[in-house]
Amino acid sequence: MQKHETPMLDQLEQGPWPSFISGIKRLRDQHPDSRINLVTNDLLGQLEHSYETRRGYWKGGTVSVYGYGGGIIPRFSEVGKAFPESREFHTLRVQPPAGNHYSTDMLRKLADSWEKWGSGLVTFHGQTGNIMFIGATTDNTQHFFDEINDYGWDLGGAGPCVRTAMSCVGGARCEMSCANEHKLHRLLVNNFTDDVHRPALPYKFKFKVSGCPNDCQNAIERADFAVIGTWRDDMKVDQDEFKAYVARKGRQHVIDNIVTRCPTNSLSLNDDDSISVDNKNCVRCMHCLNVVPKALHPGDDKGVTILIGGKRTLKIGDLMGTVVVPFMKVDDEEGEERIVELAEEIIDFFAENALEHERTGEMIERIGLVNFLEGVGVEVDPNMVAEPRQCSYVRMDGWDEEAEKWFERQAEAS
Repeated sequence: MQKHETPMLDQLEQGPWPSFISGIKRLRDQHPDSRINLVTNDLLGQLEHSYETRRGYWKGGTVSVYGYGGGIIPRFSEVGKAFPESREFHTLRVQPPAGNHYSTDMLRKLADSWEKWGSGLVTFHGQTGNIMFIGATTDNTQHFFDEINDYGWDLGGAGPCVRTAMSCVGGARCEMSCANEHKLHRLLVNNFTDDVHRPALPYKFKFKVSGCPNDCQNAIERADFAVIGTWRDDMKVDQDEFKAYVARKGRQHVIDNIVTRCPTNSLSLNDDDSISVDNKNCVRCMHCLNVVPKALHPGDDKGVTILIGGKRTLKIGDLMGTVVVPFMKVDDEEGEERIVELAEEIIDFFAENALEHERTGEMIERIGLVNFLEGVGVEVDPNMVAEPRQCSYVRMDGWDEEAEKWFERQAEAS
């Protein structure tokens, strides 16, 4: 095998951080399968050529497996004659388990299957959440899918469809968890499996589930439908543990690093080294709970907040999710059905009213939040806020009358 010269790519290995170039070179130089050696060699050659010419040479097309309209990102090389071994380099998206809980046995199976049918290059995980198996020929995509499907894996989403959901590590490893994030993840994905595999929406729609307001999935800024675990009663405080922390760190440290960093001034350190919490003004920023998790903990009345419309830059820039449901109990079958029904309403409304290549948040910006809430059947609530302690979506003219209506609705609901 004649190795391609890659002087420009070599420079990417000179920095202090691990380089993806080094990983591809290991496959080229050390993998026992000569097919993978050849594929990765031509891949490096084409990438070097792209750097030299400052042009990309991958084009799309259509590649699928039987019964699926999505899940594969086609990549055909426009310089395939010069680099024939990587002329087809498709990416298969595979749905991960909820919370990314893999067994080592299953990871080995996936790796073995991919080295058998693909290039050996894998990324965990993309913004959508899928495992990205990068580099297969058109013929081998079906073989790879059939093999992993036999031991339980399914393709993820690609194109204008419901995308593979993501959830945080959850209650299995995190003491801050306020919801069964893995179950919610699976309920939503299972309900919309057909919309994952057969793209039929104006553009992509993502679910992400974080079990507490730390939002380790970055759902608020990355998901069209963000589910964030929270609580609505008082924060639990173990004063003995907190006093022990003050004794170890000192009062000034606690004041500088916990009390004064509360964004709503809801904390105060008492003379006896105990802590007082103004729970009505707490906005669940999680800072104090993260610093002293043994002493401060989420309350017992747990549920989720649902935010709609988060996304990264596209037409109108980055958008954070809008609070549509301030609090919902999801610890029983009725709550679980309610969250799935809300998702169905929102996706149906999105499918009917969004423009082509328009995300949910962009649609809401265009048609207005009030029209969106009316369209999905959600009552306006004074707890719907754009930012903590700043701006509600409830008009203040005629406030007394509107407040009375809201309290009446709350009384009827209870």
